[in-house]
Amino acid sequence: NISKLIQHLNIDDWVNQGRNYLQSKTCPFCQEETITDDFKEQLKKYFDKEYLEQISGIEKYQLSYQSSLNSLTNQLEDIKRKVNSNQNIEMDIEVFSNILIALVSKSNTNKCLLEKKIKEPSRDIELASTTEQLEQLKQLIDDSNKKITAHNSVVANLQKEKEKLIIDIWSFIAQDNIDMIEEYKEKIKGLEKGIKKLTQEHKDKQTKWTSIEEDIQKLSQYGIGTQVTIDFINKTLIKFSFLNFSIEPSIEDKNKYQLKRENGDLAQTSLSEGEITFITLLYFIQLTKGSTDKSNIANNKILVVDDPVSSLDSNVLFIVSTLLKQIIEDTKNDTGNIKQVIFLTHNIYFHKEVSFINSRETENKYTNYWILRKNNKISSIESYGIKNPIKTSYELLWQELKDRKNISNTAIQNTMRRIIEYYFTIIGRYSNNNRLIKTLKDEDQEIGKALLSWINEGSHGISDDLYMEHRDDVQEKFMSVFKYIFKDTGHIEHYNMMMGENIKDKLINN
Repeated sequence: NISKLIQHLNIDDWVNQGRNYLQSKTCPFCQEETITDDFKEQLKKYFDKEYLEQISGIEKYQLSYQSSLNSLTNQLEDIKRKVNSNQNIEMDIEVFSNILIALVSKSNTNKCLLEKKIKEPSRDIELASTTEQLEQLKQLIDDSNKKITAHNSVVANLQKEKEKLIIDIWSFIAQDNIDMIEEYKEKIKGLEKGIKKLTQEHKDKQTKWTSIEEDIQKLSQYGIGTQVTIDFINKTLIKFSFLNFSIEPSIEDKNKYQLKRENGDLAQTSLSEGEITFITLLYFIQLTKGSTDKSNIANNKILVVDDPVSSLDSNVLFIVSTLLKQIIEDTKNDTGNIKQVIFLTHNIYFHKEVSFINSRETENKYTNYWILRKNNKISSIESYGIKNPIKTSYELLWQELKDRKNISNTAIQNTMRRIIEYYFTIIGRYSNNNRLIKTLKDEDQEIGKALLSWINEGSHGISDDLYMEHRDDVQEKFMSVFKYIFKDTGHIEHYNMMMGENIKDKLINN
């Protein structure tokens, strides 16, 4: 039985291929004349229609598998290209590519196995499973599609998503800073309590201030302010030796004053211009502490003082300046209700007194200076800030020495003479220049005499520069001698201060 033999030996493929060579009685396998009609008939029955249909089924499956593989591969490659060309698609393209390569590799292996199966139907084959790769690819695609759907949903509901994002951000910030926020809330509670307390205190003080203001207005009606003014003015008059008159309440008019001499006579018509100016200023100073209108007593004030010393001698000028400087000090310290003081003056000495701060300071952030000029009926004001533009005559002399490069010998000679006369003869109490020369060191007396001779020549005679040295050389030589005089007399600090030089600077040519 050939059928059983073929099955037993599992040689279906070998025998089926050999059928193509059965053209005679000679066996194509053993080359013996063993082929009979009965043998051929048995082979024909064994390889019948069912067998051929099975072979055809394998071929169809192989074609279907190949077609499906090509279609799937093309779709996956298309997805890969789209992901690479669109950065907005979220997918790990490297992982996707590696899985796709593994899928194609396994599919190609299966393709080869199917081709062998067709050639050798009896061969047992086991196709490689691609389920894992397909599931992984499907998961990547599904995840990406979900993200695309979510993105499209955001775009479709952009305004709502913005609002949601803002809420989420603030929620995150709040949660991340919860401790700081709680601490801030506690501080706010404390501050609110403090504000509430301060508000109440302010109301209480406002009520108290209103009550005090009412008391001030009531007291002013009984003439208390008048008596205070009288006491202040009389004490000031006595303090500064104005003894031949005083101020007292008016008998005829309530809350008014009258001036009396020591003999009881009224002094209004017999006061000198200087006395009138001084008593007026004292009344004005006292008036700044109150008001002629009882409703304005406690109001803040700006004080304007216009040339209060035009008719006063130098002694009274100093007294007036002292009184006004106290007002300046009170204003700087915010004592009282005068918030600003404005001085207008033509008097350089009065200006010097009221603008003096102290021996170490010449500028103050609270004080500003202006110069008012009138030209062709047009007024102009120039601001100098905190820098005092007004200098005394003595300071101007020293300024000329600083600017000596642009000044003639004659002018310099006259300037040096005036400084020496003022500082050493008037202030230093040297009765004459000879006495001043004797105070110099022995080796410096001759050059001191030369300096005095030179400056007197320029001040009292005619200078002929045609036969003298260059004037710049002469100036600098005698400036050195001029400095020696201050050093030898123990006044080098004054020289350095006026010339703006450091006290520790070495002397010229020393």
